[in-house]
Amino acid sequence: MKLSKVSILLIGSALAFSSGAFAADANKGKLRLQDKTIVDGKPLNPGNYTVEWTGAGPTVQVTLLRGKQTVATFSAHVTEQPTPNHDDAYGSAPEPDGSRRLTVIYISGKRTALELAQNEASQQPSMSDSR
Repeated sequence: MKLSKVSILLIGSALAFSSGAFAADANKGKLRLQDKTIVDGKPLNPGNYTVEWTGAGPTVQVTLLRGKQTVATFSAHVTEQPTPNHDDAYGSAPEPDGSRRLTVIYISGKRTALELAQNEASQQPSMSDSR
């Protein structure tokens, strides 16, 4: 009898930890920048990045990682798309100096879009976004 209680406890613990792992993957994606792009005021080189976000509700905290190194942290607004995104993609807007500023991140296989919050009053909104 005691052995079955211990077994149930171990199985329950394993399920609780595995659901936590699934929840962590739910707020994770990939981003491949094609061009040098400004993110949170920092220029990022083209390449592959990992996107992770935390928070509940429409505003979340996003972390961009290159390998295991955090390269940018910023706030974003989560929006739901009508259909799941087919690919990882992003939108950017031109800056007056000719550089590009990251505006939105689309995560493959999810209906989620992460729209970046404007951090500086000096940033001008753009009329066009490109994917």
